[in-house]
Amino acid sequence: MQNVNSSDVRQAVVLLSGGLDSMVCAGIAREQGFAVNALTIDYDQRHRRELDAAAQIAAFVAAKRHVVLPLDLRRFGGSALTDDIAVPKGGVGEDIPVTYVPARNLVFLSLTLAWAEAIGATDIFIGVNALDYSGYPDCRPEFIAAFEDIATLATKAGDEGKALRIHAPLQFMGKADIAREADRLGLDPGMSWSCYDPQPEGRACGLCDSCRLRKAGFADAGLVDPTAYAA
Repeated sequence: MQNVNSSDVRQAVVLLSGGLDSMVCAGIAREQGFAVNALTIDYDQRHRRELDAAAQIAAFVAAKRHVVLPLDLRRFGGSALTDDIAVPKGGVGEDIPVTYVPARNLVFLSLTLAWAEAIGATDIFIGVNALDYSGYPDCRPEFIAAFEDIATLATKAGDEGKALRIHAPLQFMGKADIAREADRLGLDPGMSWSCYDPQPEGRACGLCDSCRLRKAGFADAGLVDPTAYAA
């Protein structure tokens, strides 16, 4: 992607996990003319392979700055991603799965907001979606809208009348739509990582919710998923 050096370019903070959704979100922010400031939270998660993916994506979208912020959520536990709990492999169900990390997006957006205010940015991008996902409550449109209101109430910038906007451009996209968007933006999906339970040999498990949703999305879109799956 073309690098943008102008000091007049609007600044945005993009919450960049290293997954497919956050990669596409960063690409959209860049396409819309924002200078990307990428924030990756290293919360000592099981799928740490995505941290490497985040670094690769940040470089590809020519992020102005990429901050990897340590936050040890294993101290809290309560999730298969931060505790000694098996990652479910039976398929996407109707109940909120144990891969839900308590209040993760609320915590992460709060940190993203803090950095945005510190650098004078009024735009935040997050790659949540409420269609093909595991049913996490902090991916719902109501949550994003409520946090945008909180962002105005809780900050000096908001108190001074600056509108703070939370962009969730993938909110109503299915995984096939997101895969097509990655293709349209010229993003290599091989840069991203989705698996909740990376295998010792470095392959994605192929059976966790995230792998299943990703595989189905690329298949439905008629696109090749370059991920190496163990199953």
